[in-house]
Amino acid sequence: MKFWLLSIFPAVLANYLPQQAVFDSTDQFLRDAKNTLQTWFHNGKEYITQDGLQYEFVSHPDFDQHHLRMTEPSLCDPSVKQYSGYLDIEEDKHLFFWFFESRNSPKDAPLIMWLNGGPGCSSSTGLLFELGPCRVTTEGKNTTTHTNPHSWNTDANIIFLDQPVNVGYSYSNGGSVNTSPVAGQDVYAFLELFFRRFPEYSTLPFHLAAESYGGTYAPNIANVIHRRNKELSFTPTGSSQLKQINLASIILANGLTNPYIQMGSIADWACDGPYAVYDDPKGPQCEALRTKIPTCQRLINSCYAFNSRLTCVPALLYCNTQLFGPLMQLGLNPYDVRRKCDRAKDGELCYREMESVATWMNDPKNKAALGANPSLDFEACNMEVNQAFTMQGDGAHNSATLLPDLINDGVRLLVYAGNAGNTLDMMCNFIGNERWVDALETQIQEEFNAAKPIPWITAKGGRLAGTVRSAGNARGFGAGNVTFVTVYEAGHMVPFDQPEAALDLITRWIMDSPLSLNN
Repeated sequence: MKFWLLSIFPAVLANYLPQQAVFDSTDQFLRDAKNTLQTWFHNGKEYITQDGLQYEFVSHPDFDQHHLRMTEPSLCDPSVKQYSGYLDIEEDKHLFFWFFESRNSPKDAPLIMWLNGGPGCSSSTGLLFELGPCRVTTEGKNTTTHTNPHSWNTDANIIFLDQPVNVGYSYSNGGSVNTSPVAGQDVYAFLELFFRRFPEYSTLPFHLAAESYGGTYAPNIANVIHRRNKELSFTPTGSSQLKQINLASIILANGLTNPYIQMGSIADWACDGPYAVYDDPKGPQCEALRTKIPTCQRLINSCYAFNSRLTCVPALLYCNTQLFGPLMQLGLNPYDVRRKCDRAKDGELCYREMESVATWMNDPKNKAALGANPSLDFEACNMEVNQAFTMQGDGAHNSATLLPDLINDGVRLLVYAGNAGNTLDMMCNFIGNERWVDALETQIQEEFNAAKPIPWITAKGGRLAGTVRSAGNARGFGAGNVTFVTVYEAGHMVPFDQPEAALDLITRWIMDSPLSLNN
């Protein structure tokens, strides 16, 4: 950590009289601090000591129950500026984040926020396993990492956020979040505090990217941002210190967004897709799948109509047990049906790399460098969080309904999916994802429905990486306002399976460059 004030020049600190922080008995810091808290100021910044670690402390006049604690690590990619730490919410919720500047032109590079899904999976796995600046080595047993040449921070500033609470390094003292709308409010607060501390990033195009269950998270987060931006546009100048967030696009990666349509695609993908898991599309297994889909969709329709736990939880439980249960017995990797999974060798998540990430994140030296709560045991995915969202029926809601207003107001949408799909959440397969994008009732729906898939050729390698459908191109020179991309030879985690192609896709998207030579 670059806290030279404390570690290198203690004598200098003596010139700045520490002021004992005064908080009442319900304050968040007294609840989780292990030692006496102190705050002090230097060069116009406030600092705080907590859990034996030192942080810069950031507050916001419009969020009196939210604060940032952060430090400056030099792990993973020491060549770029980094910040990590926590968003503290009210008394007992703490969201961990890790930010990397772009390797190229950070002052001009767009800003991406990446969220993993689950629900309950840490975005740090996306960082160290998929698209971040480095990968762990030696099974994560030391602090050494190796550079990922296809990191998304090549041409973008990027934030990895562990949300909701109790995911990854994020933690609580009894508080919880179990619905996507509530999670969206927390992420909005984080962005406002982050931009208050770093106004230089606030003017850059902001892209919200989320994988898997992030297809439910991200529309809710984007909806909060969009609504608050509109409210701010009617607020008298100077009456609020909130910033307009320059939301440029939403990026959904193998996401769950419209479960009615996506559940309906399961048999088509499992029986007739390019990586069908059953040999005979008219055999008993496929027929059994098809006969259960109408009941699943009827239950989801009830959830859409009444939006209550009484309708949404039964829909999720039925669809998960009746459609996914038999598929989970096939012994396949739940994220990539091209692979077998031996959990005794590959770990509970079927990737040994995931085990290495957890080992690396639990190294006390890495925790201290990142400002992570030293008492935490990092897990790639928290199944208690997953179950909490399930028992609220959150995953049966239609988050796609939140997108048309944003798209019609100019926020762009990219949806991509690997064609090898996954069995754990097969509603995220590429067939279902394309169908729900087709069904989006936007001002350019007719144009998108008429668009045919065209080849996506990577800019540098000249390799056929998949197909792209797009609508809303500005005179044919952009990447589109609504775009769907099928990624060849990729499972659920596209940046892991096809890192070069994923970097090509995201770079051209955030630069609004055509994704195909035929655009």
